[in-house]
Amino acid sequence: MANLGFIGLGVMGGRMADRLLTKGHRVTGYNRTRDKAKRLVDRGLTLADSPRAVSAAADVTFVMVTNSAAVEAVANGPDGFIAGLAPGTVIVDMSTISPALSRDVAAKVRERGAHMIDAPVSGSVLTLEQGKLSIMVGGDRATFDKVKPILEDIGPKVTYVGGNGLAVSMKIATNISVAVQMLAFAEGVLLAEKSGIARDVAVDVLTHSAIGSPMLQYRGPFVLQMPDEAWFNVNLMQKDVQLALEMGRQLDVPLPTAAATNEWLTAARAMGLAAQDYAAVFDALARAAGVQR
Repeated sequence: MANLGFIGLGVMGGRMADRLLTKGHRVTGYNRTRDKAKRLVDRGLTLADSPRAVSAAADVTFVMVTNSAAVEAVANGPDGFIAGLAPGTVIVDMSTISPALSRDVAAKVRERGAHMIDAPVSGSVLTLEQGKLSIMVGGDRATFDKVKPILEDIGPKVTYVGGNGLAVSMKIATNISVAVQMLAFAEGVLLAEKSGIARDVAVDVLTHSAIGSPMLQYRGPFVLQMPDEAWFNVNLMQKDVQLALEMGRQLDVPLPTAAATNEWLTAARAMGLAAQDYAAVFDALARAAGVQR
């Protein structure tokens, strides 16, 4: 049993903390909205009043928040997790943020005598609940080796990709691919539907065809019925696509399909769909095509 912390108990973070509790670990948690953590408290999680209190109580602290600004908010200042770190403790940041910021936070953690790895995930609520989540890790190899068994309690596929910030870079590269796939899938469904094929038939054929990636198999049916709670909303996906476009500019890598997908994510936001799962690019494209949801 490990002594763990978890900062950010949202859609994915809350389920990860739940898996760690199920595996028998002791978990101290923090969430900006305390009420969202009630179910985990009932499961045995100790709720702390600040990120600092979490990192001060834990040997390994996980962080899973929405964006770069959120990481800075929970990391810095008198109540941030950096202030609570003791020498030898570890931060595992699972957020998808700017690689440069990830390296900057890791440097501040090292100044405290602690260690940090970036460990974003590839998958969804469904793959997490099925125990099939994939985790990529960047940072010091010895720290990776130390926390790998705990990461494997969250997901079975844990891959070391290199130094600090490189796992975040890998996650951003992954997410532009799934965003582009979703838009292309929406195009195919709408083309089939307007030619006279029932939407559910088109979805069934496409998700079981050569293009039927694991992501499309679980997210493709969202064009028929959206989940009550977004697994990964339009705002979050556009944040990742824009991180990719910025990386592309810095590294001289053209990203034409990512740029096109970014425009349709903007269209979805303009239509009031920002809080819906990013499969809502289908709705944006459908409206342009004169097709009803």
